[in-house]
Amino acid sequence: MGEAFEAPQRRGFGCGLRFLIAGAIVAFALFRYFTQTEVNPVTGEKQHIAMSVDQESALGLESAPVMAREMGGEVPSSEPAAKLVTSIGNNVVAKSDASRSPYTYDFHLLRDPQTVNAFALPGGQVFITYGLLGKLENEAQLAGVLGHEVGHVVNRHGAEHMAKGELGQLLTVATGVAGSDDRGGGQRAAMIAAMVNQLVQLKYSRNDELEADQFGLKAMTEAGYDPQAMLGVMQILEDSSHGGAPPEMLSTHPYPEQRIQAIKSWLAEKYPSGVPHELSTGGALK
Repeated sequence: MGEAFEAPQRRGFGCGLRFLIAGAIVAFALFRYFTQTEVNPVTGEKQHIAMSVDQESALGLESAPVMAREMGGEVPSSEPAAKLVTSIGNNVVAKSDASRSPYTYDFHLLRDPQTVNAFALPGGQVFITYGLLGKLENEAQLAGVLGHEVGHVVNRHGAEHMAKGELGQLLTVATGVAGSDDRGGGQRAAMIAAMVNQLVQLKYSRNDELEADQFGLKAMTEAGYDPQAMLGVMQILEDSSHGGAPPEMLSTHPYPEQRIQAIKSWLAEKYPSGVPHELSTGGALK
């Protein structure tokens, strides 16, 4: 009788302890996330950031060679195509708000001829694959793509997502602790929480892409390029997705139709009388 009476008490105490520990982890995670805030020096936005500018730059520099190896290696900077990427990228940075950011920008052309992609690492490392460059028609389209990626760096999207990722990981641990039992309930709960966290990250990532599109449009315009060229980039991405897997650039990006509508709205707002004639598409890439 005594043992039968005491066992539920021990189980109840264990359950309460698990929830107490889980609550402490949640409180720590939320406190850490919401107190790690900085004001972006370019956008003026208050952001939750998990690292300093120097840490972002160091992370980008350390990761760049690894990313290059995964996509066939980097095209030497002496080759004409790589020179063009660097020249257009530097022009976009120099003539846009990116010049006021605390980062040093490096532009890399990757050899991969199949993957249609462009991306940026925290701290200013910007990449484009041959697979995407070969589909672009003019310098304005290239400026728009690179301006978009620079926008991710300026807006510190990478650092923001790392902070969100750390928060999600801690909340996942807390869920696992709270749901743990002898039947593996904690593991199942942690797996579910991890999936939810990934979905949340995907949602935010799509918002970031639209924000980077807006920055890229403004940046390419300030560099003297016709922002309507980005409509052509969206068409290229859409065409590339037919008959197979979508381009890497669409894996977390909004669908081209959604981005096209956002670009058209931006153009109508900024240039209600039409894009000025002095903005050009630049030289042809083919």
